Amino acid sequence: MKLQARLTRTGAVAALLTAGFTAAPAAAEGEKVFFMLPNSTTIRFERRDAPLFVAAMADKLPGAEVIVQNGEGDPTRQQRLVEDALAQDADLIVFTSSDANLAAGALMAAEEAGVPVLLYEHDAVGGKAEAHVLFNARAVGQAQGARAADLIAAMDQDVVRIARVKGNQGEYGTTQYELGQNEYLQPLIDAGRVEVVCEDFTPNWDPVQAQSFAEDCLTRTGGNVDMFLGMNDGTTGGSVAALISQGYAPGEIVVTGGQDATIEALQFIAQGWQDNTVFKDLRVMADAAADMSVAILAGAELPADWLNGTVDNDYMEVPAAFLPVNNVTIDNISDVVEAGIYSWQDICRGAEDTELCQANL
Repeated sequence: MKLQARLTRTGAVAALLTAGFTAAPAAAEGEKVFFMLPNSTTIRFERRDAPLFVAAMADKLPGAEVIVQNGEGDPTRQQRLVEDALAQDADLIVFTSSDANLAAGALMAAEEAGVPVLLYEHDAVGGKAEAHVLFNARAVGQAQGARAADLIAAMDQDVVRIARVKGNQGEYGTTQYELGQNEYLQPLIDAGRVEVVCEDFTPNWDPVQAQSFAEDCLTRTGGNVDMFLGMNDGTTGGSVAALISQGYAPGEIVVTGGQDATIEALQFIAQGWQDNTVFKDLRVMADAAADMSVAILAGAELPADWLNGTVDNDYMEVPAAFLPVNNVTIDNISDVVEAGIYSWQDICRGAEDTELCQANL
């Protein structure tokens, strides 16, 4: 699959972060929208995406009914949920695939039923979709890779030994995160500055699987690892859990490559266990998805202010809204507080005595 995005006009990112857009003609009231989540292991979807999307739809189309369902990491189950939604006269399916490469059946069923699909965050290969709302996955990987390269440059040994804890294999996001990371890491690997001592994918982004991988890596290398590089807060959290279980101290081995700004990740950053997380403002995503949904339900053109690229899903070029991301470390963790996502009290739980929290509580 290929990604094609264009730069938006100056100031667009700032506008996205402060307000949504008003969709064009209103859809009829009483529309039934099914929001299909991918799994429970990536905790953001149930904890934040679903309630934010429900709230955004209640604001923009109060008469619509939004039904949230979870594929629980099982593409067969998710296809059954889609088929059941179609039997219940769904008007729109907002779809976050459990497995992008096994989503074609669900997309085909929706197309045959004449029900539009809006892709949300994850890609879905091999079927029709009206649009795709997602954070810029390549930019996420680039932010993670750039941060890792900066941390490596600050290390005083000749060769830095890293373990790469990747996401769900074959997924569009995983592929793009790796490509973005490699823009910064591959030159260091080629130059002999970095040695990858362990690497593997994490099925369904499961933090327990990530922890098992990290523990095994520590055992196989005798603890001779300088950095764990993940792709989201679940995979980095698994690495942190492995370090805690094996008696390491915060910062003794660097853990970086976070994404999603979960409260657990932010607390780990405050405590010194984790270096970064890529903050994706899910309020912006909810607004974008709701505006797209209202337009699709009304049979109107997609809101042009959101569209800035396409995603090739091996069936069509899907119009896409690529949303901005922000890399957060201890130096700018206040960005998340200022965005109103969490309070200092939330972030500093368990880290009240740190310099960061002493200065902000």
